[in-house]
Formats: sequence, C-alpha cells, structure tokens
Amino acid sequence: MGQITEAMRDKLTQAFAPLRLEIVDDSDRHHGHAGHNGSGESHFNVVIEAAAFEGQGRVARQRMVYAALAEELAGPVHALSLKAYAPGELG
Repeated sequence: MGQITEAMRDKLTQAFAPLRLEIVDDSDRHHGHAGHNGSGESHFNVVIEAAAFEGQGRVARQRMVYAALAEELAGPVHALSLKAYAPGELG
C-alpha cells in the first residue's frame, strides 16, 4: 500500500469510522491519461459504508468525503471514483 493510499485510509477512518472501506489504486489503468504522472497513486476507486452518511443524499456524501480528503485531492490525487453508503444500503 502506497503512502497516499495509507493517508486516505487514515483520514477516512478518523472522519467516518466506516463499517466498510475499500480503497483501490486504479492508476495503472490510466497510464497516458490526464493526471497520470507515471508515479502511481493518482486515480482511486473508493467504497465506504458509514453511519455518518445516514439521511444524507449522494452529493452531500461526496462533499463529506471530499472535505476529509481535501489535501490529497488538491495535490497528488487526480481522480476519485466514490461510492458512499449508509449502513444496510449495500445489501
């Protein structure tokens, strides 16, 4: 696991105490695309399930996660595919 992945995992865990958290570095699939600098850890897929998302719409959930990862999104992370769920929504 890379340094950026670890930082994202730590921040999301602290902010949301998730029941489920999956962070997949998808940078290799974006070689040659915008934002891919060849060093990796630029494109991520995140699945998070947390009680903090209960009663929140999709956009509000995204904003919550983006706020927690503001530093990473302002720098090394070019793209983040996010699926945020409240408990029980995953099935």
